Amino acid sequence: MKIKNKDFPGITFLAPLAGITNLPFRQLVKGCGCAVVCSEMVSAKGIFYNSEKTLTLLRSHETEQPLSVQIFGSEPASMARAASFIHEAGTADILDINFGCSVKKVVKQGAGVALMKEPDIARDILTAVRNATTLPFTIKIRSGWDYSGNQAMTLAKIAQDAGVDAIVMHPRTAVQGFRGSADWTLIKQLKKEIDLPVIGNGDINSPEDGVRMMEETGCDAVMVGRAAMANPFILSQIEELSKTCSYTRPGPGDIFRKMEELTQLYVDYFGEQTACKMLRGRLSWFVKGLPGASAFRSELSKLKSVSQTMTLILNYEMGLEKQPLKITGVSSAENRKKHLTLDPKQ
Repeated sequence: MKIKNKDFPGITFLAPLAGITNLPFRQLVKGCGCAVVCSEMVSAKGIFYNSEKTLTLLRSHETEQPLSVQIFGSEPASMARAASFIHEAGTADILDINFGCSVKKVVKQGAGVALMKEPDIARDILTAVRNATTLPFTIKIRSGWDYSGNQAMTLAKIAQDAGVDAIVMHPRTAVQGFRGSADWTLIKQLKKEIDLPVIGNGDINSPEDGVRMMEETGCDAVMVGRAAMANPFILSQIEELSKTCSYTRPGPGDIFRKMEELTQLYVDYFGEQTACKMLRGRLSWFVKGLPGASAFRSELSKLKSVSQTMTLILNYEMGLEKQPLKITGVSSAENRKKHLTLDPKQ
């Protein structure tokens, strides 16, 4: 897929998710075959005030590139400064502006989806940011505040005139949040009304959904968020399905390897104590629907060390191997256990 003058290696994008798409998770998903990953939402004001927490969100690594960095704010000058800062940092391949977040604290600032009610301010922000950077420039929008989609179409045309290079659309209203259904017909309408690449987002829960969205709407690429939390392979599966009409299904063994990988990435990035607290929730994503998942999640709540975490993952995998379930992966749990030097009591 091409955005502005840059070719990207596929048709799949990882959606920005606050508190989720940190650097370790992006590295994991990128390693599973996603074309482009996206940062968490970054505050333009936070960049201006050199907020340590905000600047941490901008940390990157070559293994995750290409990277899209998403910013939010309501003031043209601060958004332009943030865009310039990110451009000069040299780690972003795409700059994205959030016009879709419906979280109250963001909307109260006049940012996120609130800007879809303010086309004049939106135009000023887009123009200021376009003048501040030559990076490929995208925006992520919702359908607006009602089901008509009129606000989305208006904003998209403003964006095209202001020099935006592509638009991501999640066709739910601001009021819906993540409830109800995404109206894919609005993505199809948007694709007809503008001359820019359109990336579709919303209700992609399987590889089949991703390909079906492209077929039904004509969008140029797809963006997946929550479904990638439970299945980090979904983006590569969409890529594969779109090209070959089939895709590889990871077995439980493949999932356990990714759980171990995420554990190590979290520990390296956050430190052992913080990582283990975070992993209590994160690792539960991967076992949804597997036998014994409830008991496993209960044990996750007690995590205190990396060795305890790795042992818990291994023991769960070994337990599944005794079930009538085919396990795939680089090696069996029994063989892996012989090479681990973990204390199961930790």
